Amino acid sequence: MAGLFVFSSIPSDKMVHFGVLDLVVRKSGHILGYALLALADWYGLRFDKRRWWLALLLAMLYAITDEFHQSFVPGRIASWVDVLFFDTGGASLALFFFRHLKT
Repeated sequence: MAGLFVFSSIPSDKMVHFGVLDLVVRKSGHILGYALLALADWYGLRFDKRRWWLALLLAMLYAITDEFHQSFVPGRIASWVDVLFFDTGGASLALFFFRHLKT
């Protein structure tokens, strides 16, 4: 969570840009960051298969608060697309794959 907070605190004029791959790199960062957060949440729940949804909910709630925080950072905007597709999508994918791997 601290890492996600730090990255979303960077003003847009201080961010590194990756040219034509900028959008891919930034959205991949969302997916990876929230995948790791969801797995850490699930770890905290002792990988209980009945509570995977709680790990997803915690990651999604943090994504909402992080986007709200980001709306106060110069040059950055809050995006529901990021929350619904990239953040929750990354968390969902990680939980789905790890849930089925830990049979």
